[in-house]
Amino acid sequence: MAAYTLPEGFTEFDMFTFGTALLVGGLLGFFLNAISIVSFLTVKEMRNPSNFFVFNLAVADLCLNINGLTAAYASYLRYWPFGQDGCGYHGFQGMIAVLASISFMAAIAWDRYHQYCTRQKLFWSTTLTMSGIIWILSIFWAAVPLMGWGVYDFEPMRTCCTLDYTRGDRDYVTYMLTLVLLYLMFPAITMLSCYDAIYKHFKKIHHHRFNTNMPLRVMLMCWGPYVLMCIYACFENVKVVSPKLRMVLPVVAKTNPIFNALLYSFGNEFYRGGVWHFLTGQKIVDPLIKKSK
Repeated sequence: MAAYTLPEGFTEFDMFTFGTALLVGGLLGFFLNAISIVSFLTVKEMRNPSNFFVFNLAVADLCLNINGLTAAYASYLRYWPFGQDGCGYHGFQGMIAVLASISFMAAIAWDRYHQYCTRQKLFWSTTLTMSGIIWILSIFWAAVPLMGWGVYDFEPMRTCCTLDYTRGDRDYVTYMLTLVLLYLMFPAITMLSCYDAIYKHFKKIHHHRFNTNMPLRVMLMCWGPYVLMCIYACFENVKVVSPKLRMVLPVVAKTNPIFNALLYSFGNEFYRGGVWHFLTGQKIVDPLIKKSK
């Protein structure tokens, strides 16, 4: 067996524990999102413009699950087996998944606002254009560190890779703050305004079809702590933070695909019927939307 050196601040038990957390979260998220994807592809009634956003969210989250499972595999090995180039690709692939996932959450909120409040029909041309733009921009912003604006490097456990927040140089600060503005603040404001309008509509018709607070809360619960650490690294030496805590935060963030699958696929009244049909063969009639008086 090849010799390896444990990363500073981690024991054998820590490596096993983090690896197991990544494995369980990755497998559960992969399973749930795979069901969502296959349901959309096999159940004809599901294939409409609104559900296409949910399908794309599941694809992005599935990619993040694969990223987490790769880290779990490396954690059980106790070292990163794919070299420095593999680390860069791992960080790049994970960043695409994260940026696309958050973007599609905002797109779904925008679509739900029109679905429930304005009753404007979403056309395939709009959905395909928006989805294409989201994926292209996600790939572009994820590729920027490969071109020198920021760097992908190892997390503290050295079994997974992400944007190197320990540098704290000008490139990192400007790139990270740009991402925070475009991929946290803007989506969060979009979700807040859309779901607030939906809540007021539900209150007006005395029929709350789903919890309008959950989508934004879940996103901030999963990604908020990790993003706060990255912002902290823009102004202070983040290495003073415990390596274990710096590993806990991305592991928590990687649970987001599980919650997204439960909220947007299995908890979506216009999507879960198709999932049920795929799993059981039984059809469920789509609910009707009440007009406000």
